[in-house]
Amino acid sequence: MNPLIPILVQKTGIAKENIINILKLLDEGSTIPFIARYRKEMTGGASDEQLREFENIYAYAKKLHDRKEEILRLIAEKAKLSDAVKNAVEKAESLQALEDIYRPYKEKKNTRAALAIAAGLTPLADVLERAELELEAFEKRVQSFVNDTVKSVKEAIIGAQDIIAERYSDDAKEREYWRAQLHDYASFEIKASKTLKPDGLYAKLAGKAEKIASIPSHRYLAMMRGVAEKELHVKILHDMERVESAIERYRIPRNAKSSKSYLLEAYLDGFKRLLFPSLEREIHALIKEKADTQAIATFGKNLSQLLNTPPVTKRVILGVDPAYRTGCKLAVVDEHGTYMTHAVIYPTPPQSDYEKSAKVIKEFTQKYRITAVAIGNGTGSRESQEFFARLNREEGLNLAYTVVSEAGASIYSASKIATEEYPNLDVTIRGAISIAQRLRDPMAALVKIDPKSLGIGQYQHDVDQKQLEKKLNEVIEDLVNRIGVDPNSASISLLSYVAGVGAKLAKAIVEHRESKGAFTCKSELLHVKGLGAKAYEQCAGFFRIREGKSVLDNTGVHPESYAIAQKLLARADLATLSKEQIITLALEQGIGEATLQDIIAELLKPGFDPRESLPPIAFRSDLTDISELSEGSIVSGVVRNIADFGAFVDIGLKNDGLIHISQMSDKRIAHPLEVLSINQQLTRIRVLEVDKEKGKVSLSLKELP
Repeated sequence: MNPLIPILVQKTGIAKENIINILKLLDEGSTIPFIARYRKEMTGGASDEQLREFENIYAYAKKLHDRKEEILRLIAEKAKLSDAVKNAVEKAESLQALEDIYRPYKEKKNTRAALAIAAGLTPLADVLERAELELEAFEKRVQSFVNDTVKSVKEAIIGAQDIIAERYSDDAKEREYWRAQLHDYASFEIKASKTLKPDGLYAKLAGKAEKIASIPSHRYLAMMRGVAEKELHVKILHDMERVESAIERYRIPRNAKSSKSYLLEAYLDGFKRLLFPSLEREIHALIKEKADTQAIATFGKNLSQLLNTPPVTKRVILGVDPAYRTGCKLAVVDEHGTYMTHAVIYPTPPQSDYEKSAKVIKEFTQKYRITAVAIGNGTGSRESQEFFARLNREEGLNLAYTVVSEAGASIYSASKIATEEYPNLDVTIRGAISIAQRLRDPMAALVKIDPKSLGIGQYQHDVDQKQLEKKLNEVIEDLVNRIGVDPNSASISLLSYVAGVGAKLAKAIVEHRESKGAFTCKSELLHVKGLGAKAYEQCAGFFRIREGKSVLDNTGVHPESYAIAQKLLARADLATLSKEQIITLALEQGIGEATLQDIIAELLKPGFDPRESLPPIAFRSDLTDISELSEGSIVSGVVRNIADFGAFVDIGLKNDGLIHISQMSDKRIAHPLEVLSINQQLTRIRVLEVDKEKGKVSLSLKELP
């Protein structure tokens, strides 16, 4: 049996038999979405999120197990592996605790202690550590260590102290104790550097002290970015009197003689010169890891909510990429997201050509029957909104518009993906198409863009980039597979996230449909070059063929269950089956109850998109002016971004308003994501403060006292 299974049971709470099944499925090459959706009976119904966490716990447990074996081998090679050390290694529950145990056995070269040991001063260090001799007797003992290598009594004493200092710094229990003490009681002292900008981002942080135990993740990341940009200095403040008192109480022998002053000196040196700097680095690494985890989790949830935004269906959409001097780029996409035409108008300064711009919009609206407008939120967005609001008032067009984040549009426009999709169009027009398509189907459009460029993160460039990329890929993969993908219309980018597919097979699927025509059933995927039985098993259930031969091909029913699904389709009572009937039916068909319930749910709603059950995108026909706002005004808006400290809300102004976390609820909340989500429509927001000069608005969701 896998030696990690008992640990996994303890850490995950998943039953032993389910853990064995999960490990077997993963070893066979099954993907997390496939396991979560189609192997529920084997996993005890574990969700994709639970399985992702299981993977992380398993990876750490395996790393810890392997490192234990390596350390035991390394210590044994030095002939220093006692039963006590072996027992301590085997009981270690973290990599940090394990490295603390191994630290004294690591080979050290050219340290002060190593040089003293080489000079034969270890016996003198042992004598000093016991502190059994009076000062005169001790110094006399030191004389015997003076030789050609150790030139004087002073040099011998310092060498012995260096050995004790390193022993103290390497002591696993001392490291564990002081690590906890510093974490719980010490503070980060933040000071301004000579190059601090008085009105810059970091001016408010300078001169403050933050408790290590309670510093918010976003503040730590901001603080360390200030350090990286050479505007701040940060150090850990700790109480040396407390350190000295603890050493005297717990390290100096009670019956110590007068030579104890040398011993205390050695311990204090060990703390100041070796232990504290080492722990300082560890604490920064620990807090950074926590901050990264928090920031990455927030980014992941924001991304999930953004991609989960309901598509705008059955509308012809005009995408507008606003600008000043170069004009507003327009692109029209039909109800399927297919590009139709483009143009450039100049309704914004410096030209402010309302008449010609209005003429183009009216012609487009009449010719293509445009029913929705997506306006990018970049430069010129406010003026573009004013233009469409005026069109609605003066021309009676009744064009509903909404503001769409254009973050990443320029990156997409110049990308290889965009070049392949629209080889004959200018990059600026591709940007307008992207803006229209991210309103038409946010998930399909936004998976083409690096998530870090979507403007929904917090310090995303400061966190561990590998962990961030892993998390964001998992978020996209889980969401894409939860919603389902049409192999006849999806881009290579979207197809690559389908379980078991990847970039190479995604390209092969597109090439196959372009050369052979549309897929009419899921089994035709097996004709795609390179898509074998295992890949088909993993991906088939997540495809939705809208105009397929069978209704089953437009559901999440896996082809392995088609025979049972066909029998169920013949039942007239499918929607009214009781729990008892489902249990009986599952036994009769030799299928798991959870799987049967999933099949029934799919058959009752073929082609169902879970995003359709979410509140639709909010459109406007007019907009707000900041001059109309004052303290106490009530406005509505849409949540555009969420950070640990608050949420940014589009209320129709040039800049998004901020709802600080303290203004989100009358109840105490730990994080904005507890009460808000990306693209959530807020109908009643109170204005707290208006800074008309800076164009900033502070908002509140709290009821008036």
